Amino acid sequence: MYYYLDKEISFPHPDAVKPSGILAIGGDLSIERLLLAYHYGIFPWYNENEPIIWWCPKPRFVIFPKKVKIAKSMNSYFNRQKYQVTYDQHFQDIIRYCQHTPRHGQEGTWINEDIVHAYTKLHKQGFALSVEVWEGDQLVGGLYGVKLGKVFFGESMFSLKSNASKFGFITLAKRLASEGFYVIDCQQPNPYLESLGGEFITGSIFQNILSKNRAEMLGNE
Repeated sequence: MYYYLDKEISFPHPDAVKPSGILAIGGDLSIERLLLAYHYGIFPWYNENEPIIWWCPKPRFVIFPKKVKIAKSMNSYFNRQKYQVTYDQHFQDIIRYCQHTPRHGQEGTWINEDIVHAYTKLHKQGFALSVEVWEGDQLVGGLYGVKLGKVFFGESMFSLKSNASKFGFITLAKRLASEGFYVIDCQQPNPYLESLGGEFITGSIFQNILSKNRAEMLGNE
């Protein structure tokens, strides 16, 4: 049986996660619940018109910022500065593009209106970050995610031009590495993220990183 959430802002311990990666069902997308969830590596992922499903898969697929891979094919993009990158300038546009840009092998998207509304509120409070990739004055790619302390939780990305999102992701990873970030949480594995340096770590290692991050955030308050 799955753990069903009520109005209380709480979650079962991440160790209680099912082999499927599902930790709990129900609840809401309030700012308080989302922040609590991400502090412990829990995230919502569900289909529209269904109850919210909260995931905390283990092992965990992550990228360490200092270990991001830059394929030889990408070198020319950076040498020529094919694209330009900005941060937090057009969050609403980025999440909408992620919502509506078709993806190979996918019929739809999990980014529904409730997700858009909730993460836009997170962004306004400084907890969600957007990366915009430009070719001249045209927005051609980007990504968004949740930023807590020194951990970045990637949510979604899109490209309208070749390798635009990859350019943005690598640029972000370099920035996070320079700022001492511990890890980029990729949530779910795929070949695209694997090509950028994605790897599995155990659930306990991931939770230890999050525990250290929480302690540091509390110490800085």
